[in-house]
Amino acid sequence: MIIHSFDDKSEPLFSPASFVGPQRHLCDICILTFSDVILREMQQRFQLREVDALRTANGSRPIYLFEYHSKTIAAVLCEIGATNAGNFVVELNWITGATTFIMFGSAGSLNREATAGKYVIPTEAYRDEGMSYHYAPPADYIAIPTADRTETYLQELQLPTVKGRVWTTDAFYRETRNQFAARRAEGCLAVEMELAGVQAVCDFHHLSLYAFLVTGDVLDAPVYENDRLHSANHSLDKLQIALYIADRLQ
Repeated sequence: MIIHSFDDKSEPLFSPASFVGPQRHLCDICILTFSDVILREMQQRFQLREVDALRTANGSRPIYLFEYHSKTIAAVLCEIGATNAGNFVVELNWITGATTFIMFGSAGSLNREATAGKYVIPTEAYRDEGMSYHYAPPADYIAIPTADRTETYLQELQLPTVKGRVWTTDAFYRETRNQFAARRAEGCLAVEMELAGVQAVCDFHHLSLYAFLVTGDVLDAPVYENDRLHSANHSLDKLQIALYIADRLQ
């Protein structure tokens, strides 16, 4: 069974070196965005330098470096889904040396009253995906160790926040009513597609992850609503928050 996939008793058969070459250290912080709109905004605002790329059989994702308040930061348009995003983090750490990742994106609200008009700061992620079971012992949830610090940074910006559990699933079209009810009963505020897998990868490799979400579609409604999804994906406020977090990190 997949929950028994974690193996910390033997070595992997190959490493990122087999695909991306020797390890480097170009920066300490990397911003992961899922929005091409936000990436284009960064290209306009900063002198992004393409230093490498994450290459797959169906294309490549450039890795950029830029300077912000005397810090060199990496940025990449991340693939969607826990497996893709988690593997990206492994390769980004190898290629750039980044040990801190700032990840933001949209989520579906499981509790409309709690999340309306607020940034969601995950404290734990329900592991309804496959990636995390290869990087952490089996458990229903994985903790997000930086949740309190992320909350502090957003409060410094005087932004409205709500902190709590989220549900990570790769099966976008299999978010059923029964699963919604079960996750909400456990205190999950939102559902998204990457966090549990990426956090497991970061824990395994001793990396730090700072994550926050904006709810765009609403599952907590008689009829599914997604009219705010575009804004949740692409609004530029999330970039400003990510830059502030990067600036505050020591």
